[in-house]
Amino acid sequence: MATLQINDLHVSVDTEQGSKEILKGVDLTVRSGETHAIMGPNGSGKSTLAYAIAGHPKYQVTSGTVTLDGEDVLAMSVDERARAGLFLAMQYPVEVPGVTVSNFLRTAKTAVAGEAPKLRTWVKDVKNAMADLKMDPAFAERNVNEGFSGGEKKRHEILQMELLKPSFAILDETDSGLDVDALKIVSEGVNRVKSGGDVGVLLITHYTRILRYIKPDFVHVFVDGKVVEEGGPELADRLEDEGYDRFVNAPAPAAAPATV
Repeated sequence: MATLQINDLHVSVDTEQGSKEILKGVDLTVRSGETHAIMGPNGSGKSTLAYAIAGHPKYQVTSGTVTLDGEDVLAMSVDERARAGLFLAMQYPVEVPGVTVSNFLRTAKTAVAGEAPKLRTWVKDVKNAMADLKMDPAFAERNVNEGFSGGEKKRHEILQMELLKPSFAILDETDSGLDVDALKIVSEGVNRVKSGGDVGVLLITHYTRILRYIKPDFVHVFVDGKVVEEGGPELADRLEDEGYDRFVNAPAPAAAPATV
């Protein structure tokens, strides 16, 4: 069983006003086969956690550790993290003009696996995965994310996840911008990957609607760069009813009485 371990993670970003701390001591453990939902209001640090794990240069880890089966993830380059089994489905996938989806997918698979997949098997795998995601076969010859709708971009992210078969998948607000039909299709894709039992999923969202289709084992509430509450699926139901007000507007702890 593979384990992704995050201990006391602090992350900052540079702003016009100077360095700003976003993550303020995050502890989290994800194991193979587990689904962890990271929930919280906008600006709470959820996406910062995703990009820090993936190795985005904008996010500076100032202290803490991230390990994958004991190996130091923070010491790895971005491509080394991918080969180690980490995958990030981005909230805002970027366009790659001049590179077709089919070439991009096969190049990515070759880079992660260390060798090119056998062409006949690969073409079959891609066609089957695209059919499951209700994607037109002509999609494979379009340039990556160029002119894609929001739903097409998110389906393409899950297509990558299905074909690359990571050990840990970080899904950064995969539900944003999706209508109900697209949300179901994308969720079914995630569940197909999960059904193998080998992938750990870190699902970042601030809505509970995707959790109707992808059932989490654990729910973690993020506010102001920290995990402020943890629980099972019932915590997501409570957030649906109550929102984040009790965390965001919680009174500050009383100051200790002065000593004479």
